[in-house]
Amino acid sequence: MSDNAVGWPLQGRLVLLGVTGSIAAYKSAELCRALTGAGADVQTLLSRSASAFIGALTLETLTRRRPMTDPLELLPDQRIAHIVAADSADAILVAPATARWLAAMAAGLADDVITATCLASAAPVVVAPAMDGEIWHHQATRANVAKLRGFGYTIVEPEVGPLASGQRGVGRLADTSVILAALAAVVDGRPVRQPNPAERPPVVMPLPTNDLSGWRVVVTAGGTAEAIDPVRYIGNRSTGKMGVAVAQAALDRGAHVTLIAGMTSAPIPSGVDLIRAPSAAEMRDAVLAALPGADALVMAAAVADFRPKTQSQTKIARDGSGLTLELEPTQDILAEAATVARASTGNRPLIVGFAAETGSLERAPAKAERKGVDLMVANDVAMEGSGFGSETNKVTVIEPGRSTEEWPQMSKRQVADRLLDRLIALRSAKGAESAAR
Repeated sequence: MSDNAVGWPLQGRLVLLGVTGSIAAYKSAELCRALTGAGADVQTLLSRSASAFIGALTLETLTRRRPMTDPLELLPDQRIAHIVAADSADAILVAPATARWLAAMAAGLADDVITATCLASAAPVVVAPAMDGEIWHHQATRANVAKLRGFGYTIVEPEVGPLASGQRGVGRLADTSVILAALAAVVDGRPVRQPNPAERPPVVMPLPTNDLSGWRVVVTAGGTAEAIDPVRYIGNRSTGKMGVAVAQAALDRGAHVTLIAGMTSAPIPSGVDLIRAPSAAEMRDAVLAALPGADALVMAAAVADFRPKTQSQTKIARDGSGLTLELEPTQDILAEAATVARASTGNRPLIVGFAAETGSLERAPAKAERKGVDLMVANDVAMEGSGFGSETNKVTVIEPGRSTEEWPQMSKRQVADRLLDRLIALRSAKGAESAAR
């Protein structure tokens, strides 16, 4: 079968790739590459033991979707993740499939996300086992394979080759081209089951574009540390994940990105111009220095509002009498940057602020007006799935004097991309206003 013959039936289809705990799990990365190369949309499902053999980040990078690992997992919009996958899949591929998984599936035991999804789906299922030769030939395994065939599942039998045990025999995962050919055969002639992307599992890493090519974007991330003495400081719980997500998204979309990082635990994206600014004063200086020539400043950092009025040059001894700190306000970096931006000539940078609130966002619109930003992104950090360190965020975006939008809970990368979409639209609208004047 030619590449075109294999690729055409998979074009535009959603394929669920179930990966179980076999040493051959490393080949799932190759399968992801081959499936996306054939035009398929891929969502991976990882059994608990599979994650010991291949990292979730690898599969997320290759498929642009976060692997599903738990039958109880909910999507950001609170839909049951594996049910959404089951209802929208064009085909399910389990590769590699262990003897244990064959047995569980044959018995209908929904004890992992892969068996649960197969039970919940009407999509055709292709199974590619991989295991030691003696296990493959055992009558229990043969009985389970026969039972799966009775379900209508397509079995791509393992090949002869070197095995993890050091022996040579039947049990090696079939070649990728053979697996893809079997998958193409089961979907060929069927209509695409759910072409609407909104009804499929969400993409968390959109395909790279160049819609920010030529832009210079400055992003701040993380908290700040305001020194009490050389050892202790006042800080907050920010990890920098939201700011890092914005920086990575802008980088992927072609922008030149300067990341001004305070106290962060999130991995710094490769390719940004990194400036370390652990205190509010250092962050102010870095922001004002980076602002000239920028197209946008996204102030996602959680800058401390107060700092100790005096800092001891030596460690303060604990003497049992307690410690009283006199605090003074830090500089309002966001308001100062907005003032500088409004005074600039030529290409005025767009200013985006973040407001972390608790319990209510009532103060956010007034804060947006007062600080003079183009957009204010407000979130309730006391809300589950919206606080510091979480993988998701639920934000309200305020354009002062114009509109307020409440966005659903999404991954921080999805929030970042949607925010960048707004900046592009805002720049276009401001350009049209200038032309009209």
